[in-house]
Amino acid sequence: MSIIVYYTSVSSSKEIKKWQQQIFNVLSSKKIKHEAVDIAQDATVKDLMRKLVGDQTALPPQIFNGDNYCGDYKAFENAIEEEAVESFLKI
Repeated sequence: MSIIVYYTSVSSSKEIKKWQQQIFNVLSSKKIKHEAVDIAQDATVKDLMRKLVGDQTALPPQIFNGDNYCGDYKAFENAIEEEAVESFLKI
């Protein structure tokens, strides 16, 4: 399975942009292969992300290992603090 990060290229929120960039930076620095999926390009992708998360109001970034939901940015941030990124990502 591969790590999939649902993100948005169109956001007025500086916080969301910062969160997304931090996720990509950490994954790249740890050489963890991942796929970035932009929900702004297709509404059906956003709907799929929300369905997989189980929350129709979920905002990006959301992280998955294949179809297995890992968590959002806050959960990812906790994994970084606990030095448990690989465990969080289920790899």
